[in-house]
Amino acid sequence: MIKEGFFIYLAVMAGVTYLIRMLPLTLIKKKIQNRFLLSFLYYIPYAVLSVMTIPAIFYATGNTITAWAGFIVAMILAYMGKSLVTVAAFSCVAVLIFEIIL
Repeated sequence: MIKEGFFIYLAVMAGVTYLIRMLPLTLIKKKIQNRFLLSFLYYIPYAVLSVMTIPAIFYATGNTITAWAGFIVAMILAYMGKSLVTVAAFSCVAVLIFEIIL
């Protein structure tokens, strides 16, 4: 059964999430000219995605060795400029092969 406080927490978090997205749109009217701020805002999505993805890679499998195998394959293929689908597919194959071996 849902406790009474759940809907209060839900409403507060919805309000906070809305304010985080709405305030910059209403408070910043003109184009941002600061080069440092522009470069900072440019790299935020990549940093957040990396912080969320990298730990998940190592806990996705039951074995750390297989996770490292998939991660290393992904890093090598990404460094070589391969597409996202190719990197993901070969990483999964590497994990599968190491799961079978180990």
